Amino acid sequence: MAEATLLISSKNYSSWSLRGHLLVRMAGLPVQEKVVDPDDPTARKELLMQSSSIRIPALMHDDVMIWDTLAIAEYLNELFPDAHMLPEDRLARARCRSISGEMHSGFSALREACPMNLRLFRPKFQVWSAVQADIDRIVEIWTECLTYWKGPWLFGHRPSIADAMYAPVVTRFRSYDIKVDKLCERYCHHIMRWPDMKEWFTAAQKEPEQIDELDIEF
Repeated sequence: MAEATLLISSKNYSSWSLRGHLLVRMAGLPVQEKVVDPDDPTARKELLMQSSSIRIPALMHDDVMIWDTLAIAEYLNELFPDAHMLPEDRLARARCRSISGEMHSGFSALREACPMNLRLFRPKFQVWSAVQADIDRIVEIWTECLTYWKGPWLFGHRPSIADAMYAPVVTRFRSYDIKVDKLCERYCHHIMRWPDMKEWFTAAQKEPEQIDELDIEF
């Protein structure tokens, strides 16, 4: 298998880079991570939610460059079918793709009001109605999946693309002190104990870069 490179931006601030990291780890593809300078205009626009995640992360593998997290996920799923990144059951696969796509294209109010910041904890954060609507929908998705497929992951006993897509939401709930019911709280704890997630979180704490716009009190 050819050597691969995963192009990422900040580990503390970039939810899309985190998703890319979790996806390649889930697939079992050894990669070298290359960090883009956070002052790079493209990277900074992505971190400040001024543009989509189309360019970062990007996976370079076997003379192919794949960008956009869902494209990376589908590429890895084709390349490593034994990793079972999508559930085996047809219904579960369809639901996994649907909720992953919903995460990819939706929940803009939550993204804008609660940007990912793994070094942040803001207790009693004021949640406005549009953000609460996004939270309610995410809780609905998690509850349906965890109830039907019995957890501890969204689709049963192994992580899927959907878990990688929703993992940064778990960090937002933690950072902004967003309360959820016991079922979803157990899922959040499970995600935070994910070894690949713990490794990323630890690295984020040591990252020297700071983006004032994402650390300001508001």
